[in-house]
Amino acid sequence: MRTWYIHLLLPVLLALLLLTGCARTDPWETELDAMDTFMKLTVYGSSGEEVGAQAAARIRELEARLSTTAPGSDIYTANHTGSATLPADTAALLGRALALCADTGGLLDVTIYPVVRAWGFTTGDYQVPDQEALAPLLERVDYRTVSLVGDRLTLPEGVELDLGAVAKGFTGDELMALFRAGGVTSAIVELGGNVQALGAKPDGSPWRVAVQSPEGDGYAGVLEITDKAVVTSGGYQRYFEQDGETYWHIIDPRTGCPARSGVLSVTIVAGEGVLCDALSTALFIMGPEEAAAYWRAHGGFDYILIDEEGSVAITEGLEGCFSLYGSWEGRPLSVVRR
Repeated sequence: MRTWYIHLLLPVLLALLLLTGCARTDPWETELDAMDTFMKLTVYGSSGEEVGAQAAARIRELEARLSTTAPGSDIYTANHTGSATLPADTAALLGRALALCADTGGLLDVTIYPVVRAWGFTTGDYQVPDQEALAPLLERVDYRTVSLVGDRLTLPEGVELDLGAVAKGFTGDELMALFRAGGVTSAIVELGGNVQALGAKPDGSPWRVAVQSPEGDGYAGVLEITDKAVVTSGGYQRYFEQDGETYWHIIDPRTGCPARSGVLSVTIVAGEGVLCDALSTALFIMGPEEAAAYWRAHGGFDYILIDEEGSVAITEGLEGCFSLYGSWEGRPLSVVRR
């Protein structure tokens, strides 16, 4: 069996910090490995270094709180004892995540952890579990069994949480709030496959973010954003092969198996990072038609969806700020409208 794990040193979404023509302002920058991925923070302004250092510390704090594997974390404690009294920010994130689970009809489900672990995606010890092994694990997958009353979390026996589908998005939101409180008006952060920008570039022009091609190296398109989060989920991010079949880490809670919806990648664009993070997973599982129906019914975000045929669909809010790039120019591009 051959296996791969893409550590995202080249993130799914690369911020193209093409600052030609920008004001002559030197940013404060730092790089770190956290939450199992590579991160980069770029902050402009006189308070950039001070606020940026606070942001890096906040990332470490949230990593320690939200990890499923670090003993003593809020989530580890709850998973191993069945209950926990959560700090306010962890409780707020879990509450938001449970609401998004409900909004997506359970296609996002924060109790999927035992199934993901059975496939080896939490450990790197990849395997294809048989249905006999998956069946009892799937019985535990149901976000509706999670009880969160104020800051008090209670889990039924055998139910385990994993906030990996929302943690980096929440972190991005927290960093934007920290930047604003510190007087920063221009910043961009790369958190693995998540990119989130505060305001515009120092010269007032939008940030340019490249959407990686799910078919290999290079970019499928370029997106211009201001004050937005951009998050991609793709089967190519973390996967393994066995007996000629490819198995990726995005698990459909209905089957306990990697989602097969005709989608290669989904990129969500919105003002809230945690929303982008959650919906990039859920819409990948939905597939093109259900994703379009969900967008029409809910709104509040836009998306770029690349299907298995190599066609690209964008929602109408991205017209004028997204363009195909390089070898993807000339590919079919459709606009989803209300």
